[in-house]
Amino acid sequence: MILVTKPFVDLRAICLAAACLLAFAVPAATEEPARPVIEVTGEGSVELAPDMAVLSMGVVRQAKTARAAVSANSEAMAAVIAALKDGGIAADDLQTSGFAIQPQVHYPKPSRDGEQGPPSIVGYQVTNSLTVRVRDLATVGAVLDAVIALGVNTGGGIRFTNENAASAIARARAAAVADAVAKARTLAEAAGVGLGPILQISEQGTPRAVAMRHERQAMSADAVPIESGRNRYSVVVNMRWAIEQ
Repeated sequence: MILVTKPFVDLRAICLAAACLLAFAVPAATEEPARPVIEVTGEGSVELAPDMAVLSMGVVRQAKTARAAVSANSEAMAAVIAALKDGGIAADDLQTSGFAIQPQVHYPKPSRDGEQGPPSIVGYQVTNSLTVRVRDLATVGAVLDAVIALGVNTGGGIRFTNENAASAIARARAAAVADAVAKARTLAEAAGVGLGPILQISEQGTPRAVAMRHERQAMSADAVPIESGRNRYSVVVNMRWAIEQ
């Protein structure tokens, strides 16, 4: 008896081979050429006189014990806060921005044989920081004089800002877009092409105030001299147009 066996057929291999043949037989679809565009950056800015000063100040006190240092610091800071409120600063414009207790450590000098004793705590330092918003800029110098006399002995940061700069930023955005449009039209005209529809508009970063020229505030002769200046709010936009040929 003679047995006849059928050859094994791998359907998966046949399908794979057929797919490869089709891939080589059918030409790949050509990619469409990139659409020509004009892309420019526009800038716009608006200057605005500040209407508020933000002061950063603090009280530092030292004592042998942490309790004594906290008590001395709290007494001085309470006097500062009371004076600010009596001077017309609203409670909502006062904010504690930091409080820290730090041990004062003494490290003994090494002896002649190189041995050194262990460090020891000899006292404590307490720092209480306060942020103050002053809305009457003419009083900033007087405010600084008053709080320094009452015990403020650290900080001293000052920043002039605007409570509501939304309208100035909106005008700066409009100016930035107008600048970009003018640049794009000039480029299109010089190249002899038409300016098509806008494809993209984006804004770079977040608009921020940059201090510009200074203007001295009227104040008493013995007050700390303060110049508030003007804030410039700048906006940068990127715009892209299609080119019509």
